[in-house]
Amino acid sequence: MTPELDLGSIEERLRVELAEVLAALVDVADSAAIVALDQSAVGRVSRGDAMQQQAMAISRQQRSDIRRRKLDAALNRVAAGSYGMCCECEVTLDQARLDSDLAVVFCIDCQEERNS
Repeated sequence: MTPELDLGSIEERLRVELAEVLAALVDVADSAAIVALDQSAVGRVSRGDAMQQQAMAISRQQRSDIRRRKLDAALNRVAAGSYGMCCECEVTLDQARLDSDLAVVFCIDCQEERNS
């Protein structure tokens, strides 16, 4: 943990973003519901469009759920006192990296190694 990190502010920012993600998950839940096959009420093209919209909503739902889990993990790291450290090599993460993504867990070197 780096002494210059304002963990109170970071925790608040994490909680705000988490609340936004949870709200997004609630909003997208209806859009991701099963598309009913009622050809008397909806034409084939309209149903295809509805299915495409559903697939996009499911994708948004999955991305939001992944972000929710990352934010939860970041809050757990704040509580444990390990926030701001690389989860692989335990080096202090660069402030700019943390500012760009509060839930980042790896330093640039470890992230690049994982991506290769």
